[in-house]
Amino acid sequence: MHSKREWAWGYLLIAPMALGLAVFYLWPILQTLYLSMTESGVFGGYTWVGMANFADLFTDEEMYGALGNTLLYAVLVLAGVPLSIVVAALLNVPGLRGLSLYRTLYFLPVVTMPAAVALTWSYLFNGDFGAINHVLGTVGIDGPYWLGDPDVAIYAIAVVGIWSSIGYNAVLFLAGLQGIPRHYYEAAEIDGAGRLRQFFRITLPLLTPTTFFVMVITMINALQVFDLVYLMIDLKSPALEGSRTIVYLFYETGFVQNQRGLAAAIAVILLGLILVLTAFQFRLQKKWVHYE
Repeated sequence: MHSKREWAWGYLLIAPMALGLAVFYLWPILQTLYLSMTESGVFGGYTWVGMANFADLFTDEEMYGALGNTLLYAVLVLAGVPLSIVVAALLNVPGLRGLSLYRTLYFLPVVTMPAAVALTWSYLFNGDFGAINHVLGTVGIDGPYWLGDPDVAIYAIAVVGIWSSIGYNAVLFLAGLQGIPRHYYEAAEIDGAGRLRQFFRITLPLLTPTTFFVMVITMINALQVFDLVYLMIDLKSPALEGSRTIVYLFYETGFVQNQRGLAAAIAVILLGLILVLTAFQFRLQKKWVHYE
């Protein structure tokens, strides 16, 4: 049994963290929940409307369109996780020359300002003089207007999202690879297993805890995408409808149309979506994540 003095010291030590969580996380969530059930006035103030905002959103085609775009973007970015595993495995090869340089180059997009990333890729994706279409033209392929086509824009943005996340994910996978005991590979070599078989039979199964963590973080970040859409898609572009995400819809509703109550309801729906999908991933991980 712990004494009252020990309990007091324990609560005292966690008080700064608990206070920070309460002020910067819990209180804003409660405020958003309250605002989601109100309607903002033209000259300020709020009127209680209950669940009317949610009822409007569940019958709003723009909301369903934004939800579909967001989920599609999340699936596309999650599909880039295997690429991060391959990059990490290549960077983990013993005796690789220039390892520090490669790691720096792959991690560079993580520390680059989103505006710079969006500007650079907007130039590359330009339908008239972009480098990507120029390269495609040299092999006889007529490239589309990547950021102007409603059917293509979300895929172009997803490419940028994958490119931006590879470095961060690769660092996490490198840490996971270095945590795998070497004797597993030594035993496999004695049994005659090649490197490819070792990768699929040893590396991937023992890397599943890291893979699970990366997939959860990647999904949460993907569901909150906003800056790439805002910076790469013109407000008057016909592609905006095909690339508008939930957070972008929140921005339009709250800051452009000044419907703060409705915007708060969008934020609550996004929070619920993240919680549901994260809980689903945690439940599903029991079937494929292997802990040593």
